Parts: sequence; C-alpha cells; structure tokens
Amino acid sequence: MSPGRLQDIEASHLARWSRRLVSVLALCASIAALALIVDTQHGQRFGEGLQSSSDTLSLAEPGTLQDRQAALAPAEENRYRALSEFVANRYRVSQDVAFDLVSQAHQVGEHLQLDPLLIIAVIAIESRFNPIAESVAGAKGLMQIIPKYHSDKLEAFGGERAVFDPAANIQVGAQILKEYIRTTGNLGIALQMYAGALGDNEDQYTNKVLNEKQRLQHVVTQSLRRAAAPAVVRTASARNSNAFALPLD
Repeated sequence: MSPGRLQDIEASHLARWSRRLVSVLALCASIAALALIVDTQHGQRFGEGLQSSSDTLSLAEPGTLQDRQAALAPAEENRYRALSEFVANRYRVSQDVAFDLVSQAHQVGEHLQLDPLLIIAVIAIESRFNPIAESVAGAKGLMQIIPKYHSDKLEAFGGERAVFDPAANIQVGAQILKEYIRTTGNLGIALQMYAGALGDNEDQYTNKVLNEKQRLQHVVTQSLRRAAAPAVVRTASARNSNAFALPLD
C-alpha cells in the first residue's frame, strides 16, 4: 500500500473518531443541561412544598384536648379550662374549640404583650366565637378583620383566604389592636378605632369589650380561689389533728 493511501485511511479514521467524540460530548452536555433544568424546577417546587408545610404546622394545634392540657402547667390548665368552660357555655361552642381559642389567645397575647383576656373579649363581641362570621361591611372571621385593609399582615399566613383560619385571624387581629393601642396610647380609643366607631361619643363598643373582659377576669379569679381552697382545707385539717396529738415522754 502506498504511503499516500495509508495517510488517507488514517485521516479518515481520525475524522470518524473525532465526530464520535463530538457526538458523545454533545450528548453528555445535553443530559447535564436536562438534569440541571429538572433539578432546578422540581427542587424549587419541593422547597416550596416544605415551606408551605412548615407554615401550616406553625398554625396548627396538634394532639387532642387531653394532650394539650397535659402539656400545660397546673395553674395554666386551671385558667384555660375555666375560661373555655365559660366560653363554651356562654357562646354555645364545643369545649375543644373553646380550649383551642383560649390557648391561642394566650399564646398570641404573651408574644405581643397584650392581655389575652382582652383578645378573648374582642372575639366574643365581634363574632361570638364563630370563625366563619362575616359582616355586610366585609369583616371576616373571629376578630372580624377586613382583608383589603390588612392584606400585608395576612400575606404572612398565605393571603386573604387565611382570614377564616382561627389561628391566623387571632394573630392578625391582635396585631391590629396592638398597633392601635401603641398609636393612640389609649385603650378606649384603640378599641373604638378597631370597631370603626370613633364617631361614637358614648363608646358603646369599648364598654361592651371591657364588660366582657371583666366577666372573664371574674372567671379567672374564681378558678384561682377554687384551686387554693383544697390547700387551705388540708392545712386546717393538719392543725386540728395536731391539736389532739399526745405529748411524747
């Protein structure tokens, strides 16, 4: 075979292998790009799903009524139980629902440094503990929030549809009330502002809320007295038994 012919064959083989190498590299690049696209899209969706689940769990109250009561200190349990019994009987809601709402009001109140009894009183006057209550003016949920005026606060809980979620509604409603108190420096004016009734010179809304709060405070006071009564009886019994003890020689 002539040297020229040999060179042509080698060049042909080299060209063929070069084309195959380019094809393989192109295929690898395509696979890598496809994998990147899939990972980006599905990874983002997976992350969003985790975030959504986390938000949902942060608003949930897991476990049964007995589980939640068991997690409380005795004094807290007595307070919550007394208030929830009062709410359940006065506003005709179930004991479980009442306990959940009372617990949520205390958690939010502690976080915002707002009296939880005030939050519960506002719920009582605004909706009578009906989580799907809706007024003709567009106020919705337990604390009768008008979504279009407070969309920024509701956004943290998923948007305006969260207004009917009891936990979200209580948190947003309490935030609004806290801001009004801070702005005005006066609880009565803040309550009238919350109700959209600043023109009411008789402060009827404020009086309703504060009267309800006073009833709730009475319930708490009575529960504390009942809790203290057994200790007093035990102490008196111990003293009486000691009075009849014979002296030791």
